[in-house]
Amino acid sequence: MSDRRRDVALFRYSLIREAADPALTNAERGVLVRALAARDHVGPGGARVRVARNTVDRWIRAWKVGGFDALVPAGRIVEPSTPAAMLDLAVKLKREVPGRTAAQVAEIIAASQGWSPSRRTVQRLFANLGLNTRPDGSPPAVFGRFEAAAANDRWTGDALHGPVVGGHKAYLFAFIDDYSRAIPGYRWGHSEDTVRLEAALRHGLASRGIPRSIYVDNGSAFVAAPLLRACAVLGIRLVHSRPGRPEGRGKIERFFRTVRDQFLVEISARGDIGDLIEMNRLFAAWIETAYHRRVHSETKAAPLERFMAGGAFLLPTPDQLHEAFLWSEQRMSPRPRRSACTATPTKSTLPSSAAASSSSSTRSTSPPSRSAGKADRWAKACPVSSAVTPTRWPNPNRSHRPRRPASTTSLFSPTATPPSWPSTAHPSTTRRSSRRPTLTSAPASS
Repeated sequence: MSDRRRDVALFRYSLIREAADPALTNAERGVLVRALAARDHVGPGGARVRVARNTVDRWIRAWKVGGFDALVPAGRIVEPSTPAAMLDLAVKLKREVPGRTAAQVAEIIAASQGWSPSRRTVQRLFANLGLNTRPDGSPPAVFGRFEAAAANDRWTGDALHGPVVGGHKAYLFAFIDDYSRAIPGYRWGHSEDTVRLEAALRHGLASRGIPRSIYVDNGSAFVAAPLLRACAVLGIRLVHSRPGRPEGRGKIERFFRTVRDQFLVEISARGDIGDLIEMNRLFAAWIETAYHRRVHSETKAAPLERFMAGGAFLLPTPDQLHEAFLWSEQRMSPRPRRSACTATPTKSTLPSSAAASSSSSTRSTSPPSRSAGKADRWAKACPVSSAVTPTRWPNPNRSHRPRRPASTTSLFSPTATPPSWPSTAHPSTTRRSSRRPTLTSAPASS
């Protein structure tokens, strides 16, 4: 007899022992039974329960016939709903390749038989038979449950490979708040790169505030220097998971499953999506009107309601956002055209008018040490009224240092007009431009 069945029998006996006294008349027993059925009792598990009058009478009759053993509940015999042949096939597949997971076994059975038991059923079967071990014989690792203490304590980010949109595969970058399960930042794009990642992160920071930490994996977009710089500027702790140890990202993976089951399935039924603009518009509508307002099965509260219950959160200023994502703005800004004054023009690049007026051209006040002829040609090409320093253009591939946005200030004075000649400077001039001396021009001699 199990402990549970024995406790139930003791509870039943303690309930009916007074009413089952053979010395009582039927009327007296009826009064006691009605009183027992009218009040609550402490059940075997400690909870308050109420027993019907007919049930009390049935327990009294059973005790009179069979004694205490008659009050012991019968053991439950539950026939498995999954056919035994299907369970035997799952066990054979597991023993054939011990490295197969319950999900893989379920997929193999579905492909060969047309249907299969659920992954949870297969997993319980393996656990009961002791087959849920690793290939080396060690049991699987057990991970404890974790939840942040408040909203914006921890965001978890990841990327989802989505459907084809506009002829190209789409990727979803999203961040989930660990405490509330709200989705502060999200964006669909055609590439799994840093630019699309920063678009999703910037959207979340501007709308939901600055988190204390961000937890991501080791994908190329998440280990890039621009993301590290943005977190450093805003005071966010960036944490990467260890390779091969994906624990801690279960919430974002579960959200991606919800996206596939509830959003992408409707998108597929709706038809082809024209472009990413429409895809992002529909996804934002689903997030804000459906997902954020539906009660979460784990937290028992709507994600947006649970997020906003924490009070006011710190929003970054526009200047902070501009400084944090300065690299992306400079990278995406059009690169200014090179001026002819940034390189030493050769004879083939000088206009005929400049060559003809060599006697009246300006002269350098700081003659170069290499060749005076080159300095003269430089002065002829750039008749400006102030000193001109050759420009060093930023290298977009060097993203480990903060860069200033592309300047729109002209290198020429407001009153001067730059010469119009083809910008075909000698290839070697760009390499030596940083060593050119500072040149100034003097007024032309009359």
